[in-house]
Amino acid sequence: MKHVLKNERGMALALAIVALVIVGALIAGALFSGTQEQRVAENVRRVQASFGVAEEGVYDIIRGWDTPANRTAYAGLYPHPAGGTAQSSLPLGATTAASKTGSYNGTMYKLNDQLYLIDMTAQDTMSLAGRIRGGGASQRLGLLARIRTVNLNTQAAVTSGGSNVVVGSASIDGNDHAPTGWAGCPPLDSAKAGIRTQSDGTVATSGHPAILGNPPVLKDPTLADSSFTHYGDITYTQLAQSATITLPAQNFSNGIGPVVAGTTCDLTVLTNWGSPTTPAGPCGSYFPIIHITGDGTVINGQEGQGVLLVDGSLSVQGGFQFFGVVIVKGSIKTSGGGGTPAHFWGTVMVQDTVAFTDTTNNISGAANLLYSKCAIVKALDKTGNGAMMRSRGWVQLY
Repeated sequence: MKHVLKNERGMALALAIVALVIVGALIAGALFSGTQEQRVAENVRRVQASFGVAEEGVYDIIRGWDTPANRTAYAGLYPHPAGGTAQSSLPLGATTAASKTGSYNGTMYKLNDQLYLIDMTAQDTMSLAGRIRGGGASQRLGLLARIRTVNLNTQAAVTSGGSNVVVGSASIDGNDHAPTGWAGCPPLDSAKAGIRTQSDGTVATSGHPAILGNPPVLKDPTLADSSFTHYGDITYTQLAQSATITLPAQNFSNGIGPVVAGTTCDLTVLTNWGSPTTPAGPCGSYFPIIHITGDGTVINGQEGQGVLLVDGSLSVQGGFQFFGVVIVKGSIKTSGGGGTPAHFWGTVMVQDTVAFTDTTNNISGAANLLYSKCAIVKALDKTGNGAMMRSRGWVQLY
């Protein structure tokens, strides 16, 4: 029988090389997998950081809404899409997050008087530095914000905490009136009371005045001093603190009226209270909160709109017109009027607090005080603060 000798010299080297190749492949695979996992985790971290910055950005807009400058800028937008040169969107410039984890910028769109869309894009710090291959991470969020208005519980053209005297040819009308030329007004409201007073309040008349409404005079036992100072979860003091315009007690004479610089409403003039009789003009969409820190006297031929807060008493003479909400801590006196259709469109609340010597409201001359749901709604929508929708308020836009 022939014997074949097997030469196994060198097999150990071959096996060692194969083992090294296999081990090397395993190590390379592990390193590759680990690197990929690290990159994925880093990308996820950057995406989450960008998302957090975008979220911080939209909430910063909500938190800063109540500053007079921001509220005026947002309220001055036209519903999107606006035609012609009307501005329906507002760029939100690049801002570094307070957390220093990135930066955000975006655009605000006004959908209607009650609804806004905040479109916010953010990047984390590493992506902003440009050290990330492929452009880094960014996130884009959309937030729907609604206007959170003051809850006034309006039930009359005039709500009074004291006595009232209506004389001459003056008129107090609780039937709803839409201001002439105003667009976007809601359907006419049901008739409100002409004058709403506390149970011990009195209403005296002489001459040929008109007190209209359903009923003309409402004596409400639930009406209290707090009704003039607390509006839901907002107080008179808080409302005054957020005023767009704050002025000391004075006689305003003929100084109140819209001021236009070129084609732009000049908001730096403290006696510019908007332009209600020219709603399509440059100041037509300007509805400030005006706070007078004492007695205010307004004489003849001016106009304003928004929310008027008077810490003292208010005396209105001549043809002055105000559209919106008027809240007076003292008493109110009107006279004159002439051919001007009204002194007030909206609602007037007069506390007649005992801190003042004269707590009797005197409505005389040809003065008219008309209830207007449209004037109230627009004034409150334009002066309210933004708040996130309670449900389905945001969406990831990518």
